[in-house]
Amino acid sequence: MTMRRPADASSGDLAAAGSSKPLLDSLYQDLTDPVVRDLAWLLFSADLLREQPHAPLAELWASDEEANAAAAWLIQLDRDPARLHASLDATRLTRLGRYAETLLGWFLAHGPAPRLVAANVALRRAGLTLGECDFLVETRDGQRLHWELAVKWYMHLGAAENGTPGLADFVGPNLRDRFDLKLAHLRDHQLRLSAREEFAWLGYPGPWLAQMFWKGWLFYRAGKGAGVPPGDPPELAEQHGRGWWVTQADWADFADREGADGWSVLPRLAWLAPRRIGASGGQCLPMPHGEIDRQKGGSGARHYREVHGDALAARGTVAAPVPGETLLADLAQVHEPVMVAAFVADGAGGYVERSRGFIVPDDWPSRAQAFARP
Repeated sequence: MTMRRPADASSGDLAAAGSSKPLLDSLYQDLTDPVVRDLAWLLFSADLLREQPHAPLAELWASDEEANAAAAWLIQLDRDPARLHASLDATRLTRLGRYAETLLGWFLAHGPAPRLVAANVALRRAGLTLGECDFLVETRDGQRLHWELAVKWYMHLGAAENGTPGLADFVGPNLRDRFDLKLAHLRDHQLRLSAREEFAWLGYPGPWLAQMFWKGWLFYRAGKGAGVPPGDPPELAEQHGRGWWVTQADWADFADREGADGWSVLPRLAWLAPRRIGASGGQCLPMPHGEIDRQKGGSGARHYREVHGDALAARGTVAAPVPGETLLADLAQVHEPVMVAAFVADGAGGYVERSRGFIVPDDWPSRAQAFARP
């Protein structure tokens, strides 16, 4: 997806003409609701990948005017997001991919966007499910598009022994996913579903142009074992979202160098857009240990849900920032990577995210290497 900038300065809410700041950064200055910020990130952030052979990228906007219309619509939605919140509350989301899918579907149904024809279209043959098309959309000029959405978070392990950087060097934090394998499945299977003979029987006449809608963050090692930063594999988009990862043993030195005003664990449903904590506390509930207990499987997460409800967690609520040493003490018994964010004071009593990354157990790098390169 191409990053668009405003074509004019007619709205004070949008960036001035000629500004070098991307439209998404301009929106982040105005948007306060965490869900609306997540939707803005999904629509305007840079793709993880460049255009791939036989796998074109989704392009939401045909012109700068369409991008500006979407930005203005987001600003208005931020002032009254009740309908969006109600839709999310009704689905009781727990999975991050499903959260992103719901946001994009809601925008296609309600926003100034290509028309949503259908979502989650299952393709079956002889009683077996062959796959599911994420979105079928139609543009204003009648083009029919099949979009496959992928929102992923991968951690870089360092280049393989031959020294050539590749997508196989990126693994999911839970060690169940690898970037190159995910891309191959999406390109060679998911994108081809709408071209199969069985798809024509479903009543969605084509032809359909299949495109990748791929967003996310990539995390690179920091701390003592980091080494020289690698060159990017050629498949990656130059402006993709970047973060860091660090072992628990290297955390104290790393946190000192970052010089943040405080740190917070990011709940899984707060992994999309950079977070912002307002002075009023509307995005900052008293949950210093809730997500940590969730990682441990303890009772703190249950107590949080009882007091605040799952709906609030689904809206990207982040706990108040704490010092780095406090955060590390809370993570001492956690055996999987935990995403955290560095926050700096915004001068108005709130905080804005400056960087994000994973703190991983000291044995995680060796486990990750064994998973990626058995």
